[in-house]
Parts: sequence; C-alpha cells; structure tokens
Amino acid sequence: MKKPLWSPPQYVDDVDRLQPYQVKLMQHQEEPAHQLVQKINQIIANSSATAFILQDIAQLLGIVFQVDCCCLVSVTGETSDEATAINWCADEYLGLPHPEEMFSMEQLLMHSPVLQCAAEPLTIEDISLIHNSLVIGCQYLPLPLKAVLAIPTRLGGNNNGVISLIKFQPYDWSESEKQLLQEVESACAIAFSRVAQAQLIAHQEQHLQKSNQYQNLIKQLTILSRSNLELNQMLQLVIASTAESLQADRGLLILLKYTDPLFRTQAKKQIPKAKATVIGKWAKETQSLRTSKLDTLAQSFLVSECGLCQRAFMDSGKAVIFDDYTDQNDTSTAAPLFAVEELPAVLLVPLESQGKILGFLVLQQAVTRNWQAELNLVEMVCAQVSNAIIQSQTLRQVQTLVDERTAKLQSSLELQAKLHERTRQYVEQLRKLNELKDEFLSNMSDRLRYPLTNMRMSIRNLRLPGIAPERQVKYLDILEEECTKEINLIDDLLTLQKLESPHEAPQLKTIDLNTRIQDIAASFEKKLAEKGLKISVDLPQESLKLQTELESFDRIFQELLTNVYKYSQPDTIVHLQAAHRVNQQIDQVIMKVTNIGRAISEEEATYIFDKFRRGKGRWTPGTGLGLALVKSLVQHLNGAIAVESVQISDSEQSEICFTLTLPQFSDEGKP
Repeated sequence: MKKPLWSPPQYVDDVDRLQPYQVKLMQHQEEPAHQLVQKINQIIANSSATAFILQDIAQLLGIVFQVDCCCLVSVTGETSDEATAINWCADEYLGLPHPEEMFSMEQLLMHSPVLQCAAEPLTIEDISLIHNSLVIGCQYLPLPLKAVLAIPTRLGGNNNGVISLIKFQPYDWSESEKQLLQEVESACAIAFSRVAQAQLIAHQEQHLQKSNQYQNLIKQLTILSRSNLELNQMLQLVIASTAESLQADRGLLILLKYTDPLFRTQAKKQIPKAKATVIGKWAKETQSLRTSKLDTLAQSFLVSECGLCQRAFMDSGKAVIFDDYTDQNDTSTAAPLFAVEELPAVLLVPLESQGKILGFLVLQQAVTRNWQAELNLVEMVCAQVSNAIIQSQTLRQVQTLVDERTAKLQSSLELQAKLHERTRQYVEQLRKLNELKDEFLSNMSDRLRYPLTNMRMSIRNLRLPGIAPERQVKYLDILEEECTKEINLIDDLLTLQKLESPHEAPQLKTIDLNTRIQDIAASFEKKLAEKGLKISVDLPQESLKLQTELESFDRIFQELLTNVYKYSQPDTIVHLQAAHRVNQQIDQVIMKVTNIGRAISEEEATYIFDKFRRGKGRWTPGTGLGLALVKSLVQHLNGAIAVESVQISDSEQSEICFTLTLPQFSDEGKP
C-alpha cells in the first residue's frame, strides 16, 4: 500500500485556487446536485496540476457537507492493494502542531473497511455498515470519530476509490445528504481515474527515462567498440559509463591472466591459477573519500585467494549476486579490494568468450540493492566487452558491414516510404478531382438545364394559338433573360480558361478610384435594398489614382458585391473601404468588402476561390465560378485577394471581409 498523503495546512488556506468552486456553507442541502457535479468537473478540467485535483475536491465536499473531515481514497490495482489518501479537515483542526498525529490516515486505511469498500461492489445502502465498521475499527485512534458517510466510486465497472465524510460528533445523515453524495460519485470516479492516469503516466515516464539511460549506455558502448582507442582506455570508459548509468556507487573492470594456458580444457568447477588485475574503475563523487582509502589497497590478487571470484567458476560462469554480502557472515573470503564491509551489495558478472572467463565486471552499492532488474543489461555489456577484448578488429569489420547493409536497408525503406507517400498523394488527388468533377457536372447540369427548360416552356407557349400580345412579350423577355444567363455562363468559362493560359499583360488605364468605387456602389444600391442591405463607402478624402484594367476591375467588384448580395444577413450594412499603403517600397491600394453573414470555416477558406467549389451546406443557387473568376482577374492585375471570417460576439453571425490588394503603378510604371 502506498503511504497516504496528508493535505498540508498551507493548502487549506489557499482560497484563491478554490474560489471559483466555493458554495454557500449553510445551503448545501438546497444546492442542486448537478451544480456540485459541475463544480467538480470544473476542478478536473481547470486544475493545472493533477496533484491538486483530489485536494480541491476534498475541500469542496468538506465545505458543502459541513463535515469535520473529508477523505478521498484513490485505489489503483485490481486487488485494491495500492491506495493513496487525500484528506481535508475543518479550520479548527489545523492549529495543532502535528495534525498527522491527530488523524493518521495510514492507520485508518489499514484498520478500517475503506479499502474493503473499494474492493467490493457496495452501494449507498451499505453506508451504515461502513459507518459502524469505521467507528468500531478506529476506537483506539486519537480522533473523535462519531459519524461516517462513505461511498465507493466506480468507473468502467470497477471500483477505483472511496469518498468518506467524517464528523467528530454524533450525527444522523439525512437522505438528501446520502442522495447528494451518490450524485457526485460518478464525477469523483472520473477525478480518481484522472489522478490514477497521471500517476501511471509519471511511472511510465520514469520507466522511459530509465530506458533512455540504458539506450544511451548501449549507444556509448557501441561507439566505444568502433573506436580506435587503446583497449585499457576503452574498458575504463565502459565501466565508467555502465556504473554511472546504473547509478552504482562503484564499478570495477577486472581482467584475468592465466598462468596455465590449458586451463580452458580442464574439468569444470575447478579453480584456475590466474591473477586478477583491475584495469578500470569508477566511483560516485559521494563515495570518493571512502574509495580513496580503497585505492591504497593492492589492485591485483590471485583468484585462488578470493572466494567471491571463485563462485563464478564454481557456477559455470554465471553471475554472482549479493544483495548484501555481509549476510554471508564470511566477508574474509572476498579479496580486500572489494571492501564488502563498506560496499556489501555486489554484482559480479564474468566476461566470457567461448567458454573461457576473461575477467569480471563488478558493480557495488553501499546499501542493500536488488540487482536482478539490471542483470540482463550488465550481461549484454559484458558480452560486448568480451568481444572487444578478443575480437576488437573483427568486430569493427563486421560492424562496418552491418552499417553498410543497415544503411542500404534504411535507404530502401525510405525509398519505399516515399513511393508509398507519392502513391497515396496521387490517389488523394484523383479522389479530389473525381469529387470536383462530380460537383462540376452537377452544378453545370443544373445551371444549363434550368434556363433551357424555361426557354423551351416559353417557346411552347408562344406557339399556342390566340396568345395575347402582352403574354408574347413576357415569354420573349424570359427567352432573352435565359439566353443571357447561358451566354454569361459560357463567357465566364471562356474568361477563366483565357486567364489560366498564357496571356498578354493587362491594358492599364489610370482611374479615379474614389469615383469608380462610388459609381459601382451606387449601381448596386437598388439590388442590395431588395434584401434590406445598405452600403457604406469609406474612402480617403484625397482621391486615389490607380492604374488598372478597367473592365477587369469592374468585374471584380461586381462579382464581390453579387456574392455579398447572395450570402449577407438581411437588414445589415455592407462596407466598402479603400486606402493607400506602402509595403517594402511598393505603393499599394488596399480595398475591403465587408458584410455580415454565415461564418466561413478554415476548411472552406482553403478552397473558396477554386472553380466549381461551394461552401458546405450553402444552397444558394450558383455555379461556383464567381470567386474563382475574381481570383483569376486579381492575379491578372498582379494583385492578391484573401478572405477572413471573424465571429461576432453574442451572435451566430460572422463578419466576412474580402481584402483586395492591387499595385499602384506610377504614371510611367508598367506591371
């Protein structure tokens, strides 16, 4: 079980953090349950640190229920064997010099059914059982525990915590209090889950950090094995990196020199005649004073004189592990060099190659330590060191070959990844083109079919005998209007095609920008008024001169104002603005057309100027050519156009602004 946490007194006085969630102390029975749940959810959502979530909720529940203490027990693990307790006490209990002596949550958890409550599927009906058990089980504790209201929390079908409300005076809990506690159970279950997830993530981050240390160690050793360092220098770096990465107090790398060259062929479990010599060592800075005395000891010894090293031969080259060597009651069998009295935790791993022990890698700790978790890593390090000793040159050649093949494989994989990505992009482009084609055919068929249908109907009616002259005029007007629509549609398509192909430079002409914009605005006033729209023109007092292609300029504003007419919110104002700007020593004219209407999403803004593309959910009739034609004409005039949609506060509508930028050429200037 994890040690429960006590809420520090300075936290309880931290009113600012909990201020948004405070409730009236005397009206908690009248507090709607959903409001309390909402406050708990706000704590979960707004807490910058998960460590404060349970503290804030404990204080909130303690204040709302007017109890002397509120205890939240977060249970992790399927068997409820790991628990963390957060508790809050009323202000009158915070002045004690040692509040943990007054209320020991660790004892309460160990001698009460709180954890049992979390492990069993108890409900609100079992509160009396929990209350009686707590009172009986905690009689000996130094706190006046008289009334307890508790409930387990469940999430995803599993219990993950317990809420306990405690009074130090006898008290009968009302049904409304029980109901309110039951209502907040699910929100607290989410808080427990959030805290448990944060703890799990922290544990995983620690594990990841440790794994990264191990990976860095392996990388360092790999680099060392490829280096051209002298063998002893390399082994010194190996033991230093290994001991430091595994946070050992001391590391030794010992090599053996056999006096009997045929020892390898002799019977197993036989102690050889060999001399052990330390060729690499490392110690923590905190151990430097202690190990400085050890440095005065002989750095060589005979294997026959060290029972610690002999164990490796007796166990057929297996690692020798002692969490605490002093427990053997025979420290004299270890060579003085190991100083097992001061560094009793010992891990000795043989350096072995082809059945022959070349030496030992030794890690030591001043306190008891379980080495099993690091054993595989150390054995791998020893395998690399052994190979470096016997086959350093061969290993370098093999590693070079491995690197080359790895590089080729990586290159092949990268090429395949690029081909796959390019194929995916082609497929995506084809899909989008297919969608555009379908949308274009749908729009064009509609825009072609309706005028032709009206024209055919008018022609049939004109052929009827005895048709009145005024009816003839009406049908002829329809024919002319629909023919004009068809011609304009075809003209727009031809214009777009012409603008997208290589074309001549625009035929510039100097115009009075103020007068031109005012004339265009005046020509649209009547049409805009049909929808209740008013037009406002904001121009500089000094008239602006602009060199541009008049026909293209007029068409741009006609299409923009037509778009405004279609999509503006009725009874709003359309603004036309123009101003002069110098950007990077280039004179420019900035013109804006602003209206109020439905928002343009970021996705729509990316294709709003594309041909045949229309905003999703916009059913206003149209071909989707207007804004595409605007963009092509603006580019033809060496300008730029952009759209911006800004949500209006307290409204579902947005302010849509089309910004047109055109260069203001001098009288002699050319585009």
